[in-house]
Amino acid sequence: MQPMLERIRADAAERVGVAPDQVKVLSVESVTWSDGSLGCPEPGMMYTQALVRGNRVRVDAAGTILLYHSGAQNTFVHCPADRAREPSPIDPT
Repeated sequence: MQPMLERIRADAAERVGVAPDQVKVLSVESVTWSDGSLGCPEPGMMYTQALVRGNRVRVDAAGTILLYHSGAQNTFVHCPADRAREPSPIDPT
């Protein structure tokens, strides 16, 4: 998990234009996404229709709050608020 969080911090820093040490991880929530979009669907795209375990990560990049959704193999996407969806209420465990 730590290597992925470091990559998320680096991505947030680049997006906002600050040094990675100015990015703080605010929360990491273990979730189950309802499909392969990781709760961040892009218009016109199709996704696998299977539950995906992952995380919802919030970071603070020098005062700018960014949201990231992750899935299997430590993949992640930056998810703008207008595309963010809630995780599935179904827990496959």
